[in-house]
Amino acid sequence: MIFEVPDPDFERRVRTSFARQGLNATIRATLRRVAPGQVEIEVPFSSGVSQQHGFFHGGVIGAIGDSACGYAAMTLTLPSSEVLTIEYKVNFLSPGQGELLVARGHVTKPGRTVTVCTGDVFAVSHGQEKLVATMLVTIM
Repeated sequence: MIFEVPDPDFERRVRTSFARQGLNATIRATLRRVAPGQVEIEVPFSSGVSQQHGFFHGGVIGAIGDSACGYAAMTLTLPSSEVLTIEYKVNFLSPGQGELLVARGHVTKPGRTVTVCTGDVFAVSHGQEKLVATMLVTIM
C-alpha cells in the first residue's frame, strides 16, 4: 500500500522518539526498519525478557508489537503530532522461543484522528522466523 507522507523527516522523528523510550533500552530493543506505514523492531533474547519456561515473556511480545504499530502510524503523521495506543488485541500463536523477537507493524487504515494497524511478532531461531503473535492495534 502506498501512503501519503506529510513529514519528509519522519524517519528521524521516529528514531528520536524510539530512543527516548526507557522500555526499549531495558529490553534492548532496536529499530531495524522504518518506512512509510511500516516499522520493524527486534529484541534479543536474555533472561531479562524471559518467562519461567525460558520463552520470551508475553508482555515483551505485546510491547514490541504495540511499539512497531505505534511507530508505523507515526510515520504518517504531521511533524507536530505524537501517537498513543488506545486499544490492542493480541493473539499468541506459539511460544516465543529463539535468539530474537522481530515485530513488524503495518498501517492498515490511516486516519486524521484514529489509525488502525496490524502487527506480527516472530521468534527467530537459527535464522528461521516463526510467527508467535498477531495483533490489531488502534492508535490516536
